[in-house]
Amino acid sequence: MVPEQTMPKSGAVSTAPGSLWRHRDFLLLWAGGATSDLGSALSTLLIPLIAVQGLRATTLQVAVLGLTRRLPAVVVALPAGVLVDRTCRRPLMIACDLLSLLAIATVPVVAWAGGRVPLWQLYTVTAVIGAVRSVFDIADQSVLPSLVGQAQLVDANGKLRLTETGSDTAGPALGALLAGAFGAAKAVAADAVSYAVSAATLLAIRTPEPAATRPNGPRVTFRAAMREGMGHVRRDPVLRAVAATTATANLGILAVISLEVVYLIRQLHASPTQVGLVLGAGIVGGVVGSTLAKPVAQRLGPVRAMWVPLVVCTPFALLMPLAAPGWGLILYSLGWAVFNAGGSVYQAAQMAYRQAACPPELLGRVNAALRWIVWSTMPLGALLGGVLGTWIGLRPTLWLATTALACTGLWLTLSPAGHRTAPTT
Repeated sequence: MVPEQTMPKSGAVSTAPGSLWRHRDFLLLWAGGATSDLGSALSTLLIPLIAVQGLRATTLQVAVLGLTRRLPAVVVALPAGVLVDRTCRRPLMIACDLLSLLAIATVPVVAWAGGRVPLWQLYTVTAVIGAVRSVFDIADQSVLPSLVGQAQLVDANGKLRLTETGSDTAGPALGALLAGAFGAAKAVAADAVSYAVSAATLLAIRTPEPAATRPNGPRVTFRAAMREGMGHVRRDPVLRAVAATTATANLGILAVISLEVVYLIRQLHASPTQVGLVLGAGIVGGVVGSTLAKPVAQRLGPVRAMWVPLVVCTPFALLMPLAAPGWGLILYSLGWAVFNAGGSVYQAAQMAYRQAACPPELLGRVNAALRWIVWSTMPLGALLGGVLGTWIGLRPTLWLATTALACTGLWLTLSPAGHRTAPTT
């Protein structure tokens, strides 16, 4: 085994741990990403709202809207990784922003023209944006090491995660206000503006981006290049554990999400206000975890920061099926909040690990391979939650889902990450 002190060539411009608050180009990337995240969170509410209020869409039709956003992202992930590694990443991200802008802008344009946005258009727009944003996200994950030093990666990823979680919290509420003021279809224009802001901030970044690395020897085919990313994940025991950890977490999380509202209302007799407070506590936990990612990594080291928060925090998920009506709802809130706090630290740390440990010329494909693996379990989790909840009941299904969540840290604990303190080549 390579000594744990050995550090990878991350492609970062510097390894100095200076403050990111004085890092102009990171702040631009962060601001643009935060604006785009907020715009996307708006549309998460507004697009289904158009379907339900304006088109009287059925429950199945609304569910298909969610599928059309996620399925294309999984389909294009692996080829997107090759594209990210073979092109300059920031121009590719700008092109993705502009394509997203054009797609989403068709919704308010139809509304301003006095027409009614048809359901097929909503499906088309969500599918296009789902595919394009998959390319953008993989490039975004891969471009960060060229802007900040290796010692800053956990902090940078924590800050990006913080605004993503904050946008998920504020976006639906802001979307509801805009829908009330302008109508849901016209309010979608705010999302289009957010893509324009993101593109502008990317254009303003001054740090030169390393040219796409040309492989030595003959150029491999596109299909072979896709396999290289998956092969790297398969050969790296820590990345294999990261893939298994995140896939297991997504499976359990989607199972919980698919039944939690029904469970809280029908089993625990919670009011809509109480449901909002309980679920909001989980989001607050994610925000706290994102804030703590940097100090936790400084205290534990960048690799232990991946698994220690999971081992400590994920068992709290088992409090959720112990919840009871009334004050017993606090158990559900506490379990969800602590689980999400540990998960946010893990997410920042594991992203920093792969950005540091992966060869720069392969980073896009590795990110794409991991994304393909961990997103593939999400539809299965949602399906299992619904089927098992109907078959064996809500509380037993919640016990199964939260038990899976409580065990997610075992993958990394049993991997070389369990006794390693720094990324290795």
